[in-house]
Amino acid sequence: MEDKISIIIPTYNEKDNIAPLLARVDKALSGYDYEILIVDDNSKDGTIEAASSLASRYPVKVIVRRNERGLATAVVHGLKSAAGQIIGVMDADLQHPPEVLPDLIKAIQDGADMVVASRYIEGGGCPNWGLSRRIISKVALMISHLLLPSTRAVKDPLAGFFMFRRQNVDPAKLKPIGYKISLEVMLTGSFQRVVEVPYIFEDRSAGQSKLNPGEQVDYLKHLFSLMARTGELGMLLKFMAVGLSGVVVNEGVYWLLTRFGGMAVYDYLAVVVGIEVSIITNFVLNDTFTFAKRRAGKSFMGRLLRFNLICLAGAAIQWGLFMLFTRVFGVYDLLSNFIGIVVAFLWNYFVNRNWTWK
Repeated sequence: MEDKISIIIPTYNEKDNIAPLLARVDKALSGYDYEILIVDDNSKDGTIEAASSLASRYPVKVIVRRNERGLATAVVHGLKSAAGQIIGVMDADLQHPPEVLPDLIKAIQDGADMVVASRYIEGGGCPNWGLSRRIISKVALMISHLLLPSTRAVKDPLAGFFMFRRQNVDPAKLKPIGYKISLEVMLTGSFQRVVEVPYIFEDRSAGQSKLNPGEQVDYLKHLFSLMARTGELGMLLKFMAVGLSGVVVNEGVYWLLTRFGGMAVYDYLAVVVGIEVSIITNFVLNDTFTFAKRRAGKSFMGRLLRFNLICLAGAAIQWGLFMLFTRVFGVYDLLSNFIGIVVAFLWNYFVNRNWTWK
């Protein structure tokens, strides 16, 4: 490969991993034009000295950040100082095996704009993880796929081991929070083709894990930041506003039919009419307001039918949860109804967003 490769490795208190890491990276990239950028958050354990002492043996540059912390922002800092046209990112704890780097490079050579080392495709895995860590990882992945649907094509969008063409990423657009830098790069970059290659997530050989509850909170903040910047949050809020207008329409139609339409004795039918009219008005508003840019290639009646079916299923979900919580678990009726409303709303939004207006 003629393009220079820059491997960015954020560090904090990784002294014992530096020497074996650089040796393995050098062996894996033998024959390539490459550099390693160690971006350190002012470690006090000797990490900086250990990396600097190896600069005569390996093409390594040590960047020390004195007043800033965080894995993701360290990667952004390194990107601004990188000389390569191909950028690789990996952790310093040897849980990302450097021997996989040639596979990432090959995928780039074969035409990929971004390559993710994946734990969740055939050939990958986390064999030494306990049950709790597996559950946390899967839940985090599920939330990402749910709130940011464009990530669903990638089975492991949260991986911290990846490579991309520098020309496809504008560092000024990168505003990560926490440690999921791959998600940030993937959603703010201009990538036509993202592929995955498998790898086995290895156990940390030295040092201590940086994962803590605060990182989980940062992850959620990051997701909402990305939702806002990609337009997903705006669609969700618009859908919510339309839903609230549907409550007014539903109540208004029922009031008109029973008070002025002669249906006081047929109030059960007035309820049905009110529900259907509110569904139709909600559809029209969502079709012209919330999802106006996503109507191409689908017929109006087809969208209306799908919206109707989904909303009726949502009503059934709300009723079912109300009955479950009040009758089986003895939960207060207003709370039970609220739970049903929230779940039905999420059902209506995400299924409509990914089926009616896919």
